[in-house]
Amino acid sequence: MVDVSGDLGSVSFEAELTDEEKDLLHLRARSAGLTFCGCAHAAFLCKLAQSLRCVINGPTADRGSLASGDDRDICVGILGMGHMGKQLLLALLEKSGIKPSHIKISSRRPESAVESIKKGVECFFDNGRLAAWADILFLCCLPSDLHKVCADLHSHLSKHCLVYSFTSGVPVTRLAQLLGHNFILKPQYDFVACGTADVWLSCTHLTTALTDPLLIEASCPLTTSGGISVGLNWVSAVLYSLLNICTSTGLGSSDALSLINTVLKEKSPHAVEFDALSFISASQAASLCTEEPFPWISLTDAQTKETPLLCFLSSSTSMQQRISAAYKSMLCPTHQII
Repeated sequence: MVDVSGDLGSVSFEAELTDEEKDLLHLRARSAGLTFCGCAHAAFLCKLAQSLRCVINGPTADRGSLASGDDRDICVGILGMGHMGKQLLLALLEKSGIKPSHIKISSRRPESAVESIKKGVECFFDNGRLAAWADILFLCCLPSDLHKVCADLHSHLSKHCLVYSFTSGVPVTRLAQLLGHNFILKPQYDFVACGTADVWLSCTHLTTALTDPLLIEASCPLTTSGGISVGLNWVSAVLYSLLNICTSTGLGSSDALSLINTVLKEKSPHAVEFDALSFISASQAASLCTEEPFPWISLTDAQTKETPLLCFLSSSTSMQQRISAAYKSMLCPTHQII
């Protein structure tokens, strides 16, 4: 069937806008871009953590020193099923490779998640239960609900649960205080002037958009081709979170570095690799035995202070290229790595 109105400008959305309103159309692109980038970056983090978990629990792993059990999937919780929570769930089901049975939702209106339940995702209203179960917990609640949500979570979060916050207006330092927890990652997005920011207007349907190599390219954390930047601090915190995952299993520093390099190398041809000096100071690295785990890293500090990893990433174009290649190929396997 042909849409006879498809070429009629008089019935388009923009036709009814005043000149002043048309000046604000770029805000639609920004909103769509922020949602897409938030979901894509979260899926990338989950994919990295999932890949690392699989390598750690692989057939050649030392079972005596690693987490018990043969279930290799990480457990992902989403708290809040508003617009962001629903879009995030779609992205994780589409791109993370995590089974629906390993994704759970806590919402004040579980009945609104009927479609998710059909896909095998469990939904309930119990924030504490979700926190106690999850390896990665996404906060998608409103700022006005944050104090109550943090009170619900405070006594249930394990040290090794990574809290990823999409709640706006609340800095990571404040979240750490409210939760009594320092394993928190909060993306900070900035808008950068560029001529291709309207690329986000094509993000009408997230699941379709996540298959578009141009949109994946535009959302890459280490480029600004789409006019939205999350910066090196976020990338640094993601990599420190992988290091903490290794530390939580008791892996020695040498094995941890090898596995993190492996997870990235599988997706990229670039040869540059991480070593101990990439993550910790020279004095700490000198005193760290290869069989000894890395110290636990506060992600709050990693996002608010200058760290060895941030300095390394800032100075290493090759490593930035490697991470960018990993991002693009993980989210869009058909993407041609250059």
